[in-house]
Amino acid sequence: MLKFAALLSLASLIPAFVEAVSPVYGQCGGQGWSGDTTCASGSTCVVSNPYYSQCLPGAASPSSTPASTVNPTTTIKPTTTSGGGSTTPTTTPDAGNPFTGYSIYLSPYYADEITAAAALISDSTQKAKALSVAKVPTFTWFDVIAKTPQLGTYLADASSQAKAAGTKALVQIVVYDLPDRDCAALASNGEFSIANNGLANYEQYIDQLVAQIKQYPDVRVVAVIEPDSLANLVTNLNVAKCANAQTAYKAGVTYAMQQLNTVGVYMYLDAGHAGWLGWSANLAPAAQLFASLYTAAGSPKFVRGLATNVANYNALSASSPDPITQGNSNYDELHYINALAPMLSSQGFPAHFIVDQGRSGVQNIRSQWGDWCNVKGAGFGTRPTLNTGSSLIDSIVWVKPGGECDGTSNSSSPRYDAHCGQSDAAQPAPEAGTWFQDYFATLVKNASPAL
Repeated sequence: MLKFAALLSLASLIPAFVEAVSPVYGQCGGQGWSGDTTCASGSTCVVSNPYYSQCLPGAASPSSTPASTVNPTTTIKPTTTSGGGSTTPTTTPDAGNPFTGYSIYLSPYYADEITAAAALISDSTQKAKALSVAKVPTFTWFDVIAKTPQLGTYLADASSQAKAAGTKALVQIVVYDLPDRDCAALASNGEFSIANNGLANYEQYIDQLVAQIKQYPDVRVVAVIEPDSLANLVTNLNVAKCANAQTAYKAGVTYAMQQLNTVGVYMYLDAGHAGWLGWSANLAPAAQLFASLYTAAGSPKFVRGLATNVANYNALSASSPDPITQGNSNYDELHYINALAPMLSSQGFPAHFIVDQGRSGVQNIRSQWGDWCNVKGAGFGTRPTLNTGSSLIDSIVWVKPGGECDGTSNSSSPRYDAHCGQSDAAQPAPEAGTWFQDYFATLVKNASPAL
């Protein structure tokens, strides 16, 4: 699964007389890398993680491109209040949909990625469509502790824009740094190890997010909490790494809920997707796990519900079942949500949902339902909206920033996952979280509804 690319230091520009260079968006460094370390003219070698450096166009700072907070595809009620004025975080959540009445902040970092990617598309029609993606709100993934100060930068920018426009700002984030992260996969292994003070490090990571959010009480924050983690505890405890991580995952998620609740962050715990927890045998255990953690955390008021289909490809409501879903009556996200919600409610867990449709524009493209890595033929899906067609679903969202890679197809990489080398996975693919230009172009071309 994709995780947002780390914003780390820039490498030096290489003299133009060096003949061997990596192309724009090509690899230029990383542990074990023996290829070209220079970049094509107009691009710079940027360190993404210890395993991967990538040639990115220019060398602009992540927050250099201003972005409008007004998104025409998101249903937002007008408001006459100014963005700000409060000096302390609210302690009482709104009873209704937390997205209602708020302008969603657009990630400047993602806007920079889109601008650079569109410049490489020669067809004028496709270029215009690509540029329009920068106006679609996505979530920002905080997948390493070094990125936590960037949240403050974004919150300050969102606050300033909202005050100038007389609106109320909402920033969307993904909390994603549990120790021994992605216990059943390899593509997005994290920075913390349980064996090396991982849980304490994770608590420090949460504390740093909280410290940033506390400074901007006028900006509403909505967070998806730890994609894949709890779902792995339902179905993958036969994997040794998941069994060993169970206690730390529960403790970490509980701590995150409790601390983020103190600064009024509206939280949706990640709940996998229909093809994972939507099977009849998994529904009750999943509901029990979510409810037990919620109760153990003290029933935090700002835990709003669950997020589904994060970085996946399932339809919200399929016109007919994809053949790969055979045997599961919950063949799309709406069926899954309708089946899970009563079980959650009966145990006291708030049954509200957000559903990622960022790459769900094209259906019937996977060989197996469990295939998740850069699936060929995918397209951008329904744009974020509050018109969800279900009282259980607060919003359709784009949690996954389309164009950022799910995982590398390089089988020699330490983070190679076999799913990224399957026949229905686009190849060659760079490391998870780095930019995948060809895949982005495909998402634009195949978008449904069209961009």
